[in-house]
Amino acid sequence: MFMHNKRLQYTVRVAEPNPRLACLMLEQFGGADGELAAAMRYFTQGLGEADAGRKDLLLDIATEELSHLEVIGSIIAMLNQGVKVQLSEASKNEAELYQMIGASGTSAKESLLFGGGPALIDSAGVPWTAAYVDSRGEPTADLRSNIAAEARAKIVYERLINVTDDPGIKEALGFLMTREVAHQKSFEKALYAIENNFPSGKLPAVEKYASMYVNTSQGEGDMDGPWNSGDQWDRVDDLEQVMPADGGDGTASVGMGSDDKKAFTQLAARTMSDPTSDPTTGADMGAGPGAGRTSEGDLGGAADIADAVAMAEAMTKPAKK
Repeated sequence: MFMHNKRLQYTVRVAEPNPRLACLMLEQFGGADGELAAAMRYFTQGLGEADAGRKDLLLDIATEELSHLEVIGSIIAMLNQGVKVQLSEASKNEAELYQMIGASGTSAKESLLFGGGPALIDSAGVPWTAAYVDSRGEPTADLRSNIAAEARAKIVYERLINVTDDPGIKEALGFLMTREVAHQKSFEKALYAIENNFPSGKLPAVEKYASMYVNTSQGEGDMDGPWNSGDQWDRVDDLEQVMPADGGDGTASVGMGSDDKKAFTQLAARTMSDPTSDPTTGADMGAGPGAGRTSEGDLGGAADIADAVAMAEAMTKPAKK
């Protein structure tokens, strides 16, 4: 059961309305790394958690995230007060109101339908979706995801702080940003309180692949470090050593019954390509400058870049009178 305390967790002081800034703040209201997404992620994880300690932690933080949603939503509402009252009271003429909506950076839907109030959308107007909640029901995976989510949210708050000179907003955003740091610390403690927390899940990794580093991007810029070199890794630079990794021939195969085999043979025969054929196609018949070589020979395509430039200049020259 929830009870709402009318006092905000952090006092919101906005110096003046600023609908453009309000639009940016929506990222932390209805965005992928915003407060609603965090609250729903931790609530769903907490409700399904079997461990009493983690359940308590997740529900505590989920509830606090709702209080953060209230803080950021209040900031958005205050920043939009100018647009809201002008649209509601029509104290400006039509052209001025039209210009005000366009200059705010908000969507027409936010201004007209929601009246400047905080909508469950991000800064681009994309509606909030439950797809932002990426829980898997495995604590070692979910806690790592939560740590990353808190880190991403902190970065967004940093960037929002950098785009405003309003001291009251900076203070409130600094508080919210810092709570992301505290939550990250709590989730890390919860993760490492699980004795065997890596790799995630129950099944062990296949030993001969677990320490293999495959250097698949080779050339200038190659770097050595503890992520790919040293006693912890069996580094593979010659890809032929691990292609395929299982020692097989690397081809795909499937066992089929007699009916499937017969149908497959018929399909292959019906759709077989003729490698000796070079039919004239629509691209050949419609080829113009820049088409390259075609089955019909050179149909006006440029031989090289210089020819293409010369042809383009000729096509754009004004006709002689």
